[in-house]
Amino acid sequence: MTSWRARFSQYGWAILPLRLFLGITLIYAGLLKFFDPNYLNPASPDGVQHQMAAAAITSPISAMVSQTAEHATLFGLMIALGELLVGLGVLLGVFTRIAAAGGFLLSLSFLLTVSWGTTPYFLGPDIVFMFAFTPLILGGDGGVLSVSGAILRSTRRRMNLAVPAPAHESATITAGVERRALVQTGVVAVLVGVGAVLVGGVGRLVSGGSSDTTASGATASPSAPSSPSASASSAGDAGSTPAPMGGGASGAANGTAVGKTSDLKVGGSLPFTDPSNGAPGYVVQPKAGTYLAFSAVCTHEGCTVGFDQSANQFACPCHGARFDASNGDVVRGPARQPLQKYTVSESGGTLYIA
Repeated sequence: MTSWRARFSQYGWAILPLRLFLGITLIYAGLLKFFDPNYLNPASPDGVQHQMAAAAITSPISAMVSQTAEHATLFGLMIALGELLVGLGVLLGVFTRIAAAGGFLLSLSFLLTVSWGTTPYFLGPDIVFMFAFTPLILGGDGGVLSVSGAILRSTRRRMNLAVPAPAHESATITAGVERRALVQTGVVAVLVGVGAVLVGGVGRLVSGGSSDTTASGATASPSAPSSPSASASSAGDAGSTPAPMGGGASGAANGTAVGKTSDLKVGGSLPFTDPSNGAPGYVVQPKAGTYLAFSAVCTHEGCTVGFDQSANQFACPCHGARFDASNGDVVRGPARQPLQKYTVSESGGTLYIA
């Protein structure tokens, strides 16, 4: 009988903590997307369509990302399901090498989109995840706490063969065992896939009732150029006399019109799209007659932030960075640079940014 000390020196046991972390993390990430009412909402700044549009600005594969943003629902579901399947495959040990390869490709796609602008590069988590999958691609799960490994051992026992396989076993016998185990593992993989689809479907049904709302108190907005038909407003009337802020002159129509003062309540936000580059942004009114404008592109990895009215902060849904809505400064990392500021002016009840 193999001692525990000998077991811990084996590859399968050594790689187990990494399997647990990657598997649980990817399952969690996939479930978050399926159960998030804003994920597939084209009007939400936290939705996948807006995140793709924001990533396309700096991505080296910008043209491809822009194309996927036009089919954001399909690709969003593929990403969420892919994360769930990769996590289950790695955690359960079902075709671990294939699952790890899928995780590598997912991480690579995130690196080339949301993480590409991160400086220095090692602050971006996606490159770390990408290389974390490589040991599992090369070595698999080692048969430890693995469905594939358990099926292989069970197959050998039913065939009255030694477990584990002896070094002198003929290639013909080994091939026969692996063929039978492969078929059984394939059946399990199909069942896991069906289960993942069902769980994802339940998530969309549960979240569908509130799909018209946005996370973190953000107001629905067509901040991405790929969703021009989405409507945006923050209902309410400030009930005050508008005043210039950020260097704009009162009564002078300086810059580009982004909305009406009547659409922006005190303490609320009004989303807009920067016409110069298509990037999303927000105008906020912290107190009556005072207007501020900031880019909604997170300075960490380029995700689109949402406005958290209760905290008067901008919150990044990707990695948790937060910014003070009074000045754009970083409140919580991993972002280190403040949000870009715009100059705001008001004229005739219309807000302009420059």
